[in-house]
Amino acid sequence: MKKNNYIFGFLLLFIGVILILSNFGVIEIIWENLWPLFLLIPGIVFELSYFIYRKDAGLLVPGGILITYGLLFLINVIYGWRLMEDLWPIFPLGVAIGLLQLYLFGQREKGLLIPIGILGAISLFFLINNLFFINFGLLAGILLMVIGVWIIFKRAK
Repeated sequence: MKKNNYIFGFLLLFIGVILILSNFGVIEIIWENLWPLFLLIPGIVFELSYFIYRKDAGLLVPGGILITYGLLFLINVIYGWRLMEDLWPIFPLGVAIGLLQLYLFGQREKGLLIPIGILGAISLFFLINNLFFINFGLLAGILLMVIGVWIIFKRAK
């Protein structure tokens, strides 16, 4: 029997026991707070599927995205949805994380670095701006200066 069948079987057994205990009032499940697990658990399954069998690195893209979004929604469920005003840049960051995993554990295709860099830079730029309340004009000016210096010295070589 495959290793995956055992894991899946134990997962279903665990969920069944939890549901029965909840039905008899032994534990209380607040479904309104647990729905992010429906993103988080499949993401973990995608990740484990790759790392157990090492066959298809493409599984890491949806795995990284689902885990990132699941954690984002779980944080918002726990601490309040007002955080989404500042944490929205995590959406493109989730895609960048999935693609970065594909690059690192896949065939290291150089073309993946372009969307990873663009999505990651934009996401981190706005996330830092939102979380640390940095003046957008100041941050944009610093970023443009760094890019300008990089272009000048790149051409000088």
